Amino acid sequence: MTSFVSHGPDRRDGRVYDLSDDLQLAIEVALAADRPLLLSGDPGSGKSSLAPYYARQNGLRYYEHVVTSRTQATDLLWTFDSVRRLADAQAHHGQLHDGVYVNPGALWWAFAPESAHTRGGLRKALPYSDPHERFHEEYRMRSAVVLIDEIDKADPDVPNGLLVPLGSQEFTVADTGTRICRETAAGSPLVVITTNGERQLPDAFLRRCVTYTLPGPTRESLMRIAELHLRDEGMPPDGETLALMGMLADELMQAREGNGGMLGREGLPSTAEYLDALWACRALGMGPRHPRWPLLRNLTLAKSSQRDG
Repeated sequence: MTSFVSHGPDRRDGRVYDLSDDLQLAIEVALAADRPLLLSGDPGSGKSSLAPYYARQNGLRYYEHVVTSRTQATDLLWTFDSVRRLADAQAHHGQLHDGVYVNPGALWWAFAPESAHTRGGLRKALPYSDPHERFHEEYRMRSAVVLIDEIDKADPDVPNGLLVPLGSQEFTVADTGTRICRETAAGSPLVVITTNGERQLPDAFLRRCVTYTLPGPTRESLMRIAELHLRDEGMPPDGETLALMGMLADELMQAREGNGGMLGREGLPSTAEYLDALWACRALGMGPRHPRWPLLRNLTLAKSSQRDG
């Protein structure tokens, strides 16, 4: 197994997560019902971090697809490189094999990894490991975890277009006519779908998901998450750090309670911003009693001026 290198503050290396008993039950229900788990909650509450954590902790294959406004449902199943195919045709490269131009998407790899390696049996298996799996160097036949991140950013046709593939765990590659079905050895995948609630999802899609809303942060949860991250970095908090963690947690809770609901859910400071403030304070030697604390607070925990402007 290779260690996954994460760069930047929004780690998706699956090393740290504060998994509550309620969320653990939601995962178990989704797996038992063989349904996707739809996670909602405040931005920065940790929705996107659950899937890599669960995959890493359980030794499962892991795939993710970050949805944008241009995403189509088929992008999660396969893409077809029509540009390269046209260039090869114009270069007179002989009889073209459409399987060469098919690229399996996250759900194809999760449902049928053997098929994905051969593009549905249209070409020889790739001589190297799964190019999309993020945690394990060696290709292994075991269950997978798929993260479909921020599905509410997509056109409503996208969740509607995923109803059948997610429900039956099979689909047909339109460009080649190849039917892809879930392979028995691949097991039942855990599909985690996140939404920030920016757009209403179709009722038919919601009915086919196990839904769970992450609760807002509490002082205790903030400090617990910070301690998990610090211990993972090999820096268990001392008394001074614990005091700083507590003061920052109090500041965040006051910022959340003091906005009067005027900012909406998307404007509330979250766990992510709490960690930003903590890392900045530790690196700069600053805290709530520092003369420049009001500016640091506005830069991390209280961004109302930027949002209002």
